[in-house]
Amino acid sequence: MKIWLLRHGEAEPARGRDADRNLTAHGREQVRSMARLLADQPLTQVLCSPYVRARQTADELLAALSGPRNLQVVPWLTPEDSPQTVVRELDHHDGHNLLLVSHQPLLGLLGSWLCDGSLQHPLALSTASLACLEGDHAVAGLMRLQSLTHAATQGRTL
Repeated sequence: MKIWLLRHGEAEPARGRDADRNLTAHGREQVRSMARLLADQPLTQVLCSPYVRARQTADELLAALSGPRNLQVVPWLTPEDSPQTVVRELDHHDGHNLLLVSHQPLLGLLGSWLCDGSLQHPLALSTASLACLEGDHAVAGLMRLQSLTHAATQGRTL
């Protein structure tokens, strides 16, 4: 099983509700640059935060990819949600190649939870960073970080 973690692209500064922030033009460009890394992946499902910038990131990404993709907006991928909640919810989703489009600190903590079984060393994800985790199941401590690519260094995996 692969779980891809994509942080939303660069967003406008906060002027009102955090959930209502839009992507900037640069953020949209960041997302399009990362789409190349997912072009050959047989994504079985795309799960997205309900926040505007995450939905815009998912829409921008899917528009850049060919073929139909199954996008579902879920309420448990917001910055305030816990990695443990996400793991429990993933049990209800079929698929062996999932893409989660969300935010920090959630994605960094989720990566740490799945790979290390702890929340002590969250993944450092800048805007539009993409991480690939691989393992037999989405269980704390049983997945491995296969790649981490930042939009600013797209093409160079760490």
